[in-house]
Amino acid sequence: MRAKIDFNLDSESYFRIEIAYGKEASKKVKGWRKLINELQGEDLDEKLYEINRFFNRFDFVDDLVHWQQKDYWATPIEFISTGAGDCEDYTIAKYFSLIELGIPEQQLRLMYVTALELRQPHMVLAYYETPTSIPLVLDNINRRILPANKRRDLSPIYSFNGNGLWAAKAMGTGRKLRGSGPMKMWDDMVERLDRVMYGDKQE
Repeated sequence: MRAKIDFNLDSESYFRIEIAYGKEASKKVKGWRKLINELQGEDLDEKLYEINRFFNRFDFVDDLVHWQQKDYWATPIEFISTGAGDCEDYTIAKYFSLIELGIPEQQLRLMYVTALELRQPHMVLAYYETPTSIPLVLDNINRRILPANKRRDLSPIYSFNGNGLWAAKAMGTGRKLRGSGPMKMWDDMVERLDRVMYGDKQE
């Protein structure tokens, strides 16, 4: 598995997207790529705001309806191409977009929480200014970017990024765990992303 996905798509990548999801999907991905290019010179707050806003416009659709699977973690390309997904898909797309904008991976974690008002599992993206700071939460339910201590409606379970999995003690900080079920879902998603980005090219 590649350590970092290169989202500077070439004509072959767009062709694979068009074959898989249609010409309109290729246009949508180009629109996302244009936004990434435009945001490169902006400050951190603007990057967080615009990426959160861009993806929160997409339709929320349950995995069983959208992908005919009980639990499916879509790649950013799949999410953008279809214009719909569930909370994991919003979070994964925001995560990769912010990394593409130069935010270090260690400052970002995908965080599983319980949405207390909805009484159901949920995923959000957490941005940490420092390893011990209270993270900012990017979410598709509450679209305002707020510090985790202002999100009393969320109860943390665990968090992770491409480098590992953490048990949540206080909104995403905690003891690092070995890879398990969520990391398998993550690895499967990255493998699919790798295929659409690079085709049959070998590392």
